[in-house]
Amino acid sequence: MKITMIGASGFVGTRLIDLLLKGKQNIYEVKNVDLEHSHFFDSYTTIGDVRNQDDMDREIAGSDVVVLLAAQHRDDVTPVSLYYDTNVGGMEKTLNAMEKNNVKRIIFFSSVAVYGLNKKNPSEDHPKDPFNHYGKSKWQAEQILQKWYESHPDWNINIIRPTVTFGERNRGNVYNLLKQISGGKFLMVGKGDNAKSMAYVGNVTAFVKYMIDNLTEGYNVFNYIDKPDYTMNDLVPLVSEVMNKHIPSIRVPYALGMLGGYCFDLLSKITGKKMTISSVRVKKFCSTTQFDSTKAHSTGFVPPFTLAEGLRRTLEFEFLHPAKDEIVFKSE
Repeated sequence: MKITMIGASGFVGTRLIDLLLKGKQNIYEVKNVDLEHSHFFDSYTTIGDVRNQDDMDREIAGSDVVVLLAAQHRDDVTPVSLYYDTNVGGMEKTLNAMEKNNVKRIIFFSSVAVYGLNKKNPSEDHPKDPFNHYGKSKWQAEQILQKWYESHPDWNINIIRPTVTFGERNRGNVYNLLKQISGGKFLMVGKGDNAKSMAYVGNVTAFVKYMIDNLTEGYNVFNYIDKPDYTMNDLVPLVSEVMNKHIPSIRVPYALGMLGGYCFDLLSKITGKKMTISSVRVKKFCSTTQFDSTKAHSTGFVPPFTLAEGLRRTLEFEFLHPAKDEIVFKSE
């Protein structure tokens, strides 16, 4: 089976390539097409741009399955048109290339960002209400896939909407949170009882492999979350246990936290520098990000790791026994 991945030089793609190549039966021929070289799998990587039709036409030729990961995903991408050029335009270019090359299977990495903030445990059928350009562009890309399937009913289209994904070598919001907690520099904004759905990268990639091997027909959409959800009040004692240290937490009211976020927004605008704290990130931190993942976990898929195991593995790798090569992947 020839699997062409678009945009797999990053965090999730690297782990997915590693997982597919580890198979004892050696049944996968893996190819990565990306704007950037891969730290660990450069021999499998070809430089190409999802926004370029000629690149997609050439690189997708001969594929059995396309896995589309390429995306603009950070909160602070400028200009905002880049979200739509890559996340929406890239979908159009990929589908056109697949049709030209008679490739009829695609797995698309969307996001739970399509639901918006503070929704009550939305399932896949919940109304879409994205609040930022990343979520809006991902939802537009999904809508293109929906329309495409109406005229291509013989295709197999699988969409995964992961929640915030963490793991070894990732430098995103979960890493920053774990670093703050483990370092004793943690500021709890609000009551700390808001649920925070998360997904360990080892489980996300295992579910994608499960889709490749088993979900070979029809149009399927799955949220992916590792259960049970943790609240911020649950997370602090787990970090304390793994790190074997007492971790005090200072609490501030939500309104005060948002005020601080706006101050950092203003400072960023004045200096032209990107800050690690912003009003958007404070809002995200205090929001309930809880999503239903019943559908994915009812397919027969069994996650290889519990959420607690994923957190432990990440904490141990990053803060107890850190790698010496300093290769990391930056995300939100």
